[in-house]
Amino acid sequence: MLRVHFHGACRSVTGSCYLLEHENTQILIDCGMVQGSKTEKELNYRAFPFRPASVDALLLTHAHIDHSGLIPKLVKDGFEGPIFATGATADLCSIMLPDSAHIQDMEVKQLNRRNARRGEKVVEPIYSMEDTEKSLTQFKPVHFGKWVDVAKGFRARYWDAGHLLGSASIEIEAVSCDGKTTRLLFSGDIGSNTKLFHDHPDAPKGVDHLICESTYGDVDRHDGSLESRRQLLLNEILLAHKSGGPLIIPSFAVERTQELLVDIVDLMDSGAFPQTAIFIDSPLASRASDVFSAHANELEHGKDLERAMRHPMLRFTESTDQSKAIAKISGFHIIMAASGMCDAGRIRHHLSNWLWHHECVVLLVGFQAKGTLGRILQEGAQRVRIMGDEIQVRASIRSLDIYSGHADGSELVAWVESRKPIGGNIFLVHGEERAMTAMQARIEAHFDPTKIILPTLDEAFDLGPTKASAVETGIKVRLLPEHVAHHDWHNDLSSLILDLGEALRNEADEKGRARLIRRMRRALEASDSAPTTSHSAQ
Repeated sequence: MLRVHFHGACRSVTGSCYLLEHENTQILIDCGMVQGSKTEKELNYRAFPFRPASVDALLLTHAHIDHSGLIPKLVKDGFEGPIFATGATADLCSIMLPDSAHIQDMEVKQLNRRNARRGEKVVEPIYSMEDTEKSLTQFKPVHFGKWVDVAKGFRARYWDAGHLLGSASIEIEAVSCDGKTTRLLFSGDIGSNTKLFHDHPDAPKGVDHLICESTYGDVDRHDGSLESRRQLLLNEILLAHKSGGPLIIPSFAVERTQELLVDIVDLMDSGAFPQTAIFIDSPLASRASDVFSAHANELEHGKDLERAMRHPMLRFTESTDQSKAIAKISGFHIIMAASGMCDAGRIRHHLSNWLWHHECVVLLVGFQAKGTLGRILQEGAQRVRIMGDEIQVRASIRSLDIYSGHADGSELVAWVESRKPIGGNIFLVHGEERAMTAMQARIEAHFDPTKIILPTLDEAFDLGPTKASAVETGIKVRLLPEHVAHHDWHNDLSSLILDLGEALRNEADEKGRARLIRRMRRALEASDSAPTTSHSAQ
């Protein structure tokens, strides 16, 4: 019996990871890093819920870290099989995975310095640069539209998903000893029909089971034309220009930054706003842009990207000193830096420098996962904590979702409809609860509602020809659904510290502050004396 295990991107948009088992063969589709709250990110440090050494092959949909970011850990923990990916995906992973290892090393060193002062334990990175370099030797490039044998009893064919350079939906055939074949389709991330660099996504019809993303299942963007998108972007640029400070854009280094760069340069050269310095403050974005140039013939508007990258107002900053020097610039200028959810990288330093200035505009241009700094800012926080410092948010926080790499709800429904007939089940993954349930409601109008399944983390199903059945595997669920894509206690603690600080500042005198502190101490003492309740689930 063919069995699928859902080990990531269940009721959330990160950590994509699915295990297929069939007649003593195991293959993995994606092995992504989890983003979001600290409770969710802690999953990256835990052991995999399967034996990496028993996995025969890994099939990678695309290079984004939430789909590829734990590959070096998989190799570190014993996986020795091939990693099948398109050539462009392999090229992007060759820069993105080492960058991930570098960020981990840098941030763990900073954390361990703080932990040493606190008397806390030393933390190890999830994986090392050596693990990353070893994993890159295991990549096996594949071509769109050609069947490839990936492991005993499995073959796969890659289809252009239109989401990112090299991104794919993966069609998989599992053939049993008696010759019976089951066809699956893993959507990966489906691109919008209005993506700058890509044509419409493509995929086969008539599969037995479909595993489909639902990131924007609750969103309709309506007019996504090039002219409309650039007009909306121009409105934000002009707002920042009028404010007299920087336009700071937290942007994913791979493709989002390149798309924005093309539009910003075209608008600037058209005279829509004055010539101004554009800083791409991300070594990864710089290297990714080189990869995009190398694959320019595979992209729509590839020549426009090459022209934008040669623009005299563009500055790529590589070194830390170059990055710090940007903080000395006053007046209107544009800064794009990773990460897109504001949870890592150089963007945090720019936000730390500018969030408390009225003249700054921060433009969020992608999905912000629950619990991330980007989502907290998007939801209107008045104060935030960045690298241990409390910062008042005076900057204008804006959102522009038209640059998303994902199809919206109506585009997803049209894509799923085009896969008919689907003989078995549709599994919705890679979406937060609200988006998934909205997507479910949309496609119930076109498919049997009993055939639509929203799996939870570490749930498994046996896949028959026309029906999937949930099975007990004995694997302990690593995180309950109510703890996925929600604020965790770390978020609550940070909010409490900010609220307490503000309450103390608002007290009229020292007597009032002392009274408030005594109340807090009594609450803590009451908590210490209260009986504890044992919980079996974590």
